[in-house]
Amino acid sequence: MSKIMITGANGQLGTELRHLLDEKGIAYDAFDSHEMDITDKATVDAHFNTEQPEIVFHCAAFTAVDPAEDEKKDLNWAVNETGTKNVAEAAQQAGATLVYISTDYVFDGTNEDEYQVDAPTTPKNEYGKAKLAGEQLVEQIMDKYYIIRTSWVFGQYGKNFVYTMLRLAKDHDRLTVVADQVGRPTWTRTLAEFMLYAVQHQIPFGLYQLSNDGSCSWYEFASEILKDQPVEVAPITSAEYPQKAYRPRHSIMSLDKVKATGFTPISWQEALQEFLKQVD
Repeated sequence: MSKIMITGANGQLGTELRHLLDEKGIAYDAFDSHEMDITDKATVDAHFNTEQPEIVFHCAAFTAVDPAEDEKKDLNWAVNETGTKNVAEAAQQAGATLVYISTDYVFDGTNEDEYQVDAPTTPKNEYGKAKLAGEQLVEQIMDKYYIIRTSWVFGQYGKNFVYTMLRLAKDHDRLTVVADQVGRPTWTRTLAEFMLYAVQHQIPFGLYQLSNDGSCSWYEFASEILKDQPVEVAPITSAEYPQKAYRPRHSIMSLDKVKATGFTPISWQEALQEFLKQVD
């Protein structure tokens, strides 16, 4: 296997990816935000000059969607745009292949059909705008790259909706969850598996969209998470649960291009059950 570097190595996805590579006996160099601050170009360049990676899994990101609107707006752009630019320039200089993770928030969620990879991008919040800027920089700078858009990410190693629901269910008899936002949940394991699949099978470079198969509302997702718990889950509208950052109402991204590579994502229900077995 080629020489691998992972950024954001202690985040939810970076940790999942490290565990996957460990299981497969694949060596890598991993850096968290303290070891390699991607917003500092000199630091990034120094690490790349030393490591000379051939594959870069760029998992470092700022993902706090609501703080990105105001008090963390500068950090959102510094990490997701400037940081990605620094990593991409260093990766290109090293002749490496870059894998960049993006988001369904590059879309406004007004399309009632599935979003194809070439659908027009119209992000409505600061996080989505910064991640799209990162996409565009990767496309401009890199010769060899995979951009992988994903959505509704959950996994063993970070804060996410599944953990939040399980925690709230311990202290509440009834939970209300938004039922008019629809998308595709993504297990970090499935995402990590596709990232590795892409580079190992040398699928065509470019833009992909990866999540688990099927779709649901947040209400339906919560109901599945808590189906064995003694708690009532009730649907509400987005208007009844106002949030600082705009959320796409209908952000189901097409998986056709991923499936055409021979990779078959499991359903979100199956992914959730596998995940819940891990955390029991």
